[in-house]
Amino acid sequence: MKVACFPLLSAALAIGLSLPALAQSTTGAGTQTSSASGGQGSNLSPTSLDRITREVRHELLLLPYYGVFDNLSYQVNPDGTVVLQGSVVRPTTKSDAENAVKRVEGVEKVVNNIDVLPTSPNDDQIRRAVYRSIYGNDVLSQYALRAVPTIHIIVKNGHVTLEGAVSRQMDKQVAEMQAKSVSGVFSVTNNLKVDNGG
Repeated sequence: MKVACFPLLSAALAIGLSLPALAQSTTGAGTQTSSASGGQGSNLSPTSLDRITREVRHELLLLPYYGVFDNLSYQVNPDGTVVLQGSVVRPTTKSDAENAVKRVEGVEKVVNNIDVLPTSPNDDQIRRAVYRSIYGNDVLSQYALRAVPTIHIIVKNGHVTLEGAVSRQMDKQVAEMQAKSVSGVFSVTNNLKVDNGG
C-alpha cells in the first residue's frame, strides 16, 4: 500500500518539481503499465503500483486552484483503489481531484474522503494573517522563495493545522510559534515533517 502526501501552491508551477513532503517515494521507473482490468480480486504488481502512485501524484499536482491553503494526501491500494484525503477550500478542487485520478490507467476505484472546509470570512482572515506571519518571518521566508511553498496552512473554524515539510526542526517550531501569534487562532496543530531530520 502506497501512501503519499504533498503540498502545492500553483499547478502552473508544479511540473517537474520535487516535493519534499511526499511521504512515500517510488522505487524505479515502471516499464509496462498494467491493464485497468487486471482481474477482480488480483493485486497490482509492485511496478504497476509504483507507476500508478507516480501518475496519481502527477495528476494531483496539475489540479487548478490547488494552493497553500489546501492539503491533499492519497493512498494507492494493491487492488487499484485510490483513497483521497486532506482538506481543500474549494468544492471544485475535491471533484477535480477525483476526476483526475479516475483517468489514471490501472485505477479501479476512487474513494474521495477530501474534506471541503466551511466557508467563513473569519477563517479567510486567519488564513491570510497566518500566511503573512509565517512567510514574513526572516527564518521562514526562504520557503516563500520556492516555486511551491512547502508549509500549508489549513484553517477550520479558527483552528489551524500546519501541513507539509521544512528543512530543520527549528523551522518547524518557528512556524508553530508564528501561527500561534495570530489573533483569533484557537489552536495550532503542527504536522510539519522535517526533511533532513535536523
